[in-house]
Amino acid sequence: MTAIRVRAPATTANLGPGFDCAAAALDFWNELVVGDGGEPQLAHLGVRAFALLADPSGRSFVFETPIPQERGLGSSASVIALGLVAGAAAAGVDPPVEELLELGLPLEGHPDNLAAALAGGVTAVVDGGVVRLADGAPAVAIAVVPADAVRTDAARASLPETVPHADAAFTVGHAVLLGAALATGSAELFAAAAADRLHEPYRAKTAPLLEELRSAKIDGALAVTLSGSGPTVIVWARPEDASACYDDVSKRLPDAQVLRLETTPSGAGPL
Repeated sequence: MTAIRVRAPATTANLGPGFDCAAAALDFWNELVVGDGGEPQLAHLGVRAFALLADPSGRSFVFETPIPQERGLGSSASVIALGLVAGAAAAGVDPPVEELLELGLPLEGHPDNLAAALAGGVTAVVDGGVVRLADGAPAVAIAVVPADAVRTDAARASLPETVPHADAAFTVGHAVLLGAALATGSAELFAAAAADRLHEPYRAKTAPLLEELRSAKIDGALAVTLSGSGPTVIVWARPEDASACYDDVSKRLPDAQVLRLETTPSGAGPL
């Protein structure tokens, strides 16, 4: 059998008011090579995803996973996407994104990261369908990755069962702005949209860099959002200001991993 080589991107989910539905694929990749022979680790998340489409028996699985785990950059969604697209290739099928999303969702638990990892670009998941909102965001993502990990289930447990009507209305309004920003490519609208009252205030305790970076006057910064459930924070900058923004953030936070990441129109697929 010819080796199967695939890659899948990191993602940043929620994008401020896009709670549990919107996410962007980032130009930062996990990779997988599936070959002959070996005894696959059947408990591995990527192998389990592969097994949904093809038999992993008698195959070797070599994962390269530079995306930090449990940091809010969609590492688990990327690994699941690797398994799904490799499994589809092994089975000789080319299912639509929605079908792969449905297959992988029980492994991932929520659809936003996985949809963006599979489809690329900026996506929204609505009623189980994947809507591609744009090829990319009108800004560069400066990801600030703390050393401490945060489990998604623990971060989700911090969310209340109900929220005030005013907070819901505030977030809906900003989500409308987010859609307009992505449709028009407006950096100004994108900056105005980046506010949320559904999840970020409750996750701030496990993402202390969120308020620190929002209150700082960072060179070239348009907006600051929590990435997924955190603790990674994204500082968004116009492309022409991204280098200055990256340098400023790096100087302020020498103990954090700072990554300059473009959004990418490409999703999981062959290398």
